[in-house]
Amino acid sequence: IIFQKGGRLKYDLSLYKRGDLLEVPRTLFTHFGIYLGDNRVAHLIPDILPVITKNKSAIAKMVTNNQILINHMDKVCSQPPLDGDEVARRAEKLLGSVTYSLLWYNCEHYVMYCRYGMAISYQTYQVELSHVGLMINRLLDSLCVTLSVKHC
Repeated sequence: IIFQKGGRLKYDLSLYKRGDLLEVPRTLFTHFGIYLGDNRVAHLIPDILPVITKNKSAIAKMVTNNQILINHMDKVCSQPPLDGDEVARRAEKLLGSVTYSLLWYNCEHYVMYCRYGMAISYQTYQVELSHVGLMINRLLDSLCVTLSVKHC
């Protein structure tokens, strides 16, 4: 939740609770983080280990647009969320112990493990499904050419 004052973005930190999952839609993908309290956010970013941003612009560093969804994944995930303090403890404990991978362990995997106890990424799953569909279409095209059959 964001409002503008004097041309600067402001975030209403009173809306965030320790352990909240923050979801920031971006152009191609969504970025995720865990709110730790005291204007601190734990999130996983490419090429480095999990980080905690902590300063007056911590939320702004994670957000690159004007939207933050709070606990939106609670509606999607089949597992109930863990207690907020447990979520934050998990996020802090993983600092320095995992490495980013776009397909196997990205920011969504990180927050899903912290909040729900399972490291999954719906975004990765959707990308994998679209690639499987594309590969099947290409395979069918090749098969039709090989068999000299008109494409359906």
